[in-house]
Amino acid sequence: MTRPRIALLNAAHEAEGNRRNFRRELDADLTEFHLPTGQYPETFEFDGAVVTGSRASVYWDEEWIAPTKEWVDEAIDRGLPFLGVCYGHQLLADVLGGTVEDMGEYEIGYRTVEQDGDSVLFDGIDDDFTVFTTHSDSVAELPPGAERLAANDYGVHGFRKERVFGVQFHPEYDMDTAAEVTVGKEGQLSEERIQSVLDGITPENFDAACEAKQVFDNFLAFVDRVDADGTATAAAEDAVASDD
Repeated sequence: MTRPRIALLNAAHEAEGNRRNFRRELDADLTEFHLPTGQYPETFEFDGAVVTGSRASVYWDEEWIAPTKEWVDEAIDRGLPFLGVCYGHQLLADVLGGTVEDMGEYEIGYRTVEQDGDSVLFDGIDDDFTVFTTHSDSVAELPPGAERLAANDYGVHGFRKERVFGVQFHPEYDMDTAAEVTVGKEGQLSEERIQSVLDGITPENFDAACEAKQVFDNFLAFVDRVDADGTATAAAEDAVASDD
């Protein structure tokens, strides 16, 4: 089987940690574009695309965000499969006509998410599963025609619209990344809350959250069922039908 060609849209301002985590988890031929430095794909000749997390908000006026949305919008129109993680999840929802808003609080740490129903993205994952989260924005309103796939008391944690998937949580995180991001919230969260989250970054919680890493293989399996020219194979169409 040919390894899928994936455009990795790295939205992190400090790219290295994101690069390491996604390259470890995605078994694909990745071409990376560091969005905050103005790197964008010049072609749509990929089998799929992944949009990563970022400290940015989709409604910020940073100069790289509008061109990113333009490329993503056209790529979706061309039928390119997408997976968005955290900021990427929000950006995809925004491009598709959903609403992203500041929650007025942080969700951070290992949390439980519940599936809303069967989805190819969550094949092999328990109905209730553990994830690491860190975000203060959320998808307040899904795009028209989108299906909510997972949620918890903080809001939407997964959605799908046709070939576009988004997850609010961070399946790519290792323990070091989780701790680094948590410490980075100094000045935004109380010392007590930061310490509480750090205390929860244990091998047991990390092992539980590793189940959610299956979303990467599931997404790549979906990509593999879609022809490179954007025309769904019979298998892909069957997968879409069974997921509705």
